[in-house]
Amino acid sequence: MMAGKKVKKQASSGRTQAHYKFVTSDVCAVCKHQCARGIRYMERMKQPGAVGRGVPCVLTRYFK
Repeated sequence: MMAGKKVKKQASSGRTQAHYKFVTSDVCAVCKHQCARGIRYMERMKQPGAVGRGVPCVLTRYFK
């Protein structure tokens, strides 16, 4: 018989991780609760030639 390594199962820590939806500057512009991150992003996108992929919105937080 070969002695193999025992593999322990990792116990789930029970913590849920927060996820945020990415929103573009047009969504930030119409937001009722504009945050500092969204305002900075909108200012950057006003510059000519700016390319943006969005910013995580704290108002769209959900847990998995």
